[in-house]
Amino acid sequence: MSRASSHALKHPPVAAPSDSPAGAPPPFPELAVAIERERRRGRGAQSNASGRYEAEARVAFDDGWQSLDDLPPFKTTVAIDTSRKVITRNDSPDIGFDRSINPYRGCEHGCVYCFARPTHAFLGLSPGLDFESKLLAKPDAPDLLERELAAPDYEPRMIAIGTNTDPYQPIERERKIMRGILEVLERVGHPVGIVTKSALVTRDIDILARMARRNLVKVALSVTTLDAKLARTMEPRASTPPKRLEAIRRLADAGIPTTVMVAPVIPALNDSEIERILDAAAHAGAREASYVLLRLPLEVRDLFREWLMANYPDRYRHVFTLIRDMRGGRDYDSQWGTRMKGTGPMAWMIGRRFEIACEKLGLNKRRTKLTTDHFAKPKRSGQQLSLF
Repeated sequence: MSRASSHALKHPPVAAPSDSPAGAPPPFPELAVAIERERRRGRGAQSNASGRYEAEARVAFDDGWQSLDDLPPFKTTVAIDTSRKVITRNDSPDIGFDRSINPYRGCEHGCVYCFARPTHAFLGLSPGLDFESKLLAKPDAPDLLERELAAPDYEPRMIAIGTNTDPYQPIERERKIMRGILEVLERVGHPVGIVTKSALVTRDIDILARMARRNLVKVALSVTTLDAKLARTMEPRASTPPKRLEAIRRLADAGIPTTVMVAPVIPALNDSEIERILDAAAHAGAREASYVLLRLPLEVRDLFREWLMANYPDRYRHVFTLIRDMRGGRDYDSQWGTRMKGTGPMAWMIGRRFEIACEKLGLNKRRTKLTTDHFAKPKRSGQQLSLF
């Protein structure tokens, strides 16, 4: 292992593909710090650069003694998050909720484009492979939630779950933290909106169906592509596209308001599938639809570049040219109101295609509005019961 300047290793130079003459340096210099394929099999990111807050950066390199052969593959580990609160607040003007819950930090789905990856830097971990292999779980989340809902000054509004990391990622199958959260929300009659890429959401249809009858829940399934190869490469441990569509069908058949999210839309990679995804989801029973343009904040930009060069090098130039056309000439623009949809002719065309397809399929005719009328504040520990 070697140590070098933090900036140089955390932000390695990324050059566009070029036709190099024989003997010239490789056109993808950033791949020199990529983790060997066998060590990251089944993962989305190509590398594991140090987080941006670290004073030093570390990178593995072959010193000629085959030392890299001794390094183990990346395995999923789960630590306990000891946060004392579970509801996160936000005042972002361009999203439709002001509070959310994340049962887990990090996400094993490994979606290379995930805009939540940079949050792992706050833990001193890499937004790369660490994000999808070093996870934190919040087993106390249901108890913490009940305590926060019981606070005297708490006013109910829809809680969003799955907006940062997926609440139904693989470890939820054993941990069942999300199910515990739903049990609390059902018991107190609190509305919730769920976003996921996992068919595991159907495990909780019993709770979700009861909440839906009281207008307390809606579920959004993110379907990025119908191409099995692209999905496996870009979202290696998420449910396959057919399983997500089947989850939409099962949720809809149970009377649960279901939305399809075409997210993210990546120009020259999956934007041609917008109409087909919407058509498949509508026929599966989705009532509503939305989309989000690819976002590349902080470390996500370089991680996505590495992935694109490794898997679709022939599309690199075209993809980033179109991204910059929709981001005011930059790789990313975080401005409120435009960060989700982009600007310019290409962004306008994607938006119009989406709207026309939704209109033809009857999507978004009516928006599901959840109610807070059933909310009954839970009793705090030691609180005296009322006589009336």
